[in-house]
Amino acid sequence: MRFTTIFFDLDDTLYPPGTGLWNAIKERMNTYMRERMGFPEEQIARIREKYYLQYGTTLRGLQANHDIDPQDFLAYVHDLPLKDYLTPNPTLRSVIASLPTRNLIFTNADIPHAERVLTALDLRDLFDVIVDINAISPYCKPMPESFRVAMKAAGEKDPANCVMIDDIHRTTSAASQAGLFSILYNETFPVESADAHLTDWNELKNILERQ
Repeated sequence: MRFTTIFFDLDDTLYPPGTGLWNAIKERMNTYMRERMGFPEEQIARIREKYYLQYGTTLRGLQANHDIDPQDFLAYVHDLPLKDYLTPNPTLRSVIASLPTRNLIFTNADIPHAERVLTALDLRDLFDVIVDINAISPYCKPMPESFRVAMKAAGEKDPANCVMIDDIHRTTSAASQAGLFSILYNETFPVESADAHLTDWNELKNILERQ
């Protein structure tokens, strides 16, 4: 295998999207914007979509255009009972544990949320470093600068040594453009969205070893 570092996305990648956790987080964002920031209910969905497309995340859009405490926002939106949504996946744990690479989490969430998710999934000990939204500030995935920060955190200078696994096609597309080998973990595989496509974690090592 030619790769030395793998960046794993967190939400909807290390657990299936069908758990409902990410939808619950988005509902908490809506509630925060309505109750803490005073946005009219009927405008929130449009504003969040606009900010997501323009800035990469709802939070970055709110930071750019409104007075907001980002740590308060992150704590609020992630305040959920993870045991109601997440269960460990022994297959995923076995696959990650067998990799000869250095493995890092690279997420637009924050470290406290990532640590809680990894603990709930019984994966915390398998990741050396968590590169979170605070570490890559003022950027976020899929901005090109975010990949450079993540690589620095991993001690990597050559993006060709690195892999990005994510469930969002614009992130894997941006990773490819930044020189990383990208794997889209998603049921759909839009053209030119990634270098490879993954739906079964048992396929990961074969994908990596073929490159």
